[in-house]
Amino acid sequence: MEEDTLLAFTFPAVARKKVSASFDGGMLSSDAGVLLLGNIEHRIGIARRLSLCLKDRRDPDLVKHTVEEMLRLRVLAIAAGYEDANDFDRLRYDPIFKMAAGRSPAGGAPLCSQPTLSRLENAPSRTQLGRMMLAMIDQFCSSYSRAPKSIILDIDDTFDAVHGNQQLSLFNAHYDGRCFLPVHIYEGTSGKPVAMILREGKTPSGKEVLTILKHVIKPIRSRWPKVDILVRGDSHYGRSEAMEWCEEQGVDYVFGFGANTVLAGMMRDDADAVCVKRAASGAEKLRGFAKFRYGAKNWKCERRFVARIEATGKGLDIRYIVTSLNGGGKYLYETVYCARGEMENFIKLHKAQLASDRTSCRDPRANQFRLILHTAAYWLMHAVRKAVTRRSPLFRAEFSTLRLHLIKIAARVMEGAARIRISLPTACPHAALFRHLAGRFAAAGP
Repeated sequence: MEEDTLLAFTFPAVARKKVSASFDGGMLSSDAGVLLLGNIEHRIGIARRLSLCLKDRRDPDLVKHTVEEMLRLRVLAIAAGYEDANDFDRLRYDPIFKMAAGRSPAGGAPLCSQPTLSRLENAPSRTQLGRMMLAMIDQFCSSYSRAPKSIILDIDDTFDAVHGNQQLSLFNAHYDGRCFLPVHIYEGTSGKPVAMILREGKTPSGKEVLTILKHVIKPIRSRWPKVDILVRGDSHYGRSEAMEWCEEQGVDYVFGFGANTVLAGMMRDDADAVCVKRAASGAEKLRGFAKFRYGAKNWKCERRFVARIEATGKGLDIRYIVTSLNGGGKYLYETVYCARGEMENFIKLHKAQLASDRTSCRDPRANQFRLILHTAAYWLMHAVRKAVTRRSPLFRAEFSTLRLHLIKIAARVMEGAARIRISLPTACPHAALFRHLAGRFAAAGP
């Protein structure tokens, strides 16, 4: 790399001494923690898993960067906070990123450039993207050392604003803007990502919900035939097609359900009782629960419902859930259904802290490919958080906090004939934790 030698610039004097600076430090990096992420990636093999889904049509004699290497670098960069492929105009010379790719920091050839990565993002066909999404489900299953007894699949969509006439973008009146509404699915107890599916900016139909559940649950059941599965979602996903399929497949569910006049009539007596009890007790708020069975005209059977009835001085609020589970109404609503609220935090990690809403390509295939890459980066950061010791102040920290303290660490790289030495800041606040993680992931091996 040809270093750009810029003229020195100044800062205010310190201790009566002039302060000047210039970008002439040589082999320095701001991302020493990428080496940790690189070891994690080698351990779980997510780049290789995805690369096997893509067919490289380039002339082998002209290939300088394999598909696996490009995927690995893109995922590492996203985890480190570089969600834009344009960043590789400079990162391709970064010594730490080069080492993460297995290249010599000084003598190794530069990494792939932005145009190369952009061509990769636009290369996959729909079939190949389908294979990659199945590979991500396989990654989820492989993250368990043995088949779990039960899992919870939380499903929800999230607002993804668009800024142009991108394919699949629609105007959504609820959000008052053009958007995508990609579907996110996580395992509810561990926060592990299962699937992220780009879709148009409208509420999913019953047929679409059924299709999504089929394509996610069937591969899981093929790996774990005896696992108990519970699907949780809001009223967008409480569709008869999905519930019928779950019942046929032995999959439990708990979905929100929208109010209607029939349900309101069925709950009138229970609601009046809660309101009278609140008024008599003088309580500011009183909550009650009712269990009953209800079947819409187009349903083949009646299903279990729970109504949460909440009376306050401002009025009455009733929420409904439909479920295949047995149990008390309070337990089913507050303990089982409301626990899906944790999914909002998982989506925030994926969308806000790993910038997975950077779906600015015109072609939806390229945007779906980006969602997959950001999910792969989520796996790396999830592994870092899981490895943080309980006594550390970073235990259960958000991804942005982990990145700030463990990834964004300055490093000077010195390459000799027989060894490469990396000098880290003496005053690093989490030096002990960084050393612990480096030892743990290095010991795990590729």
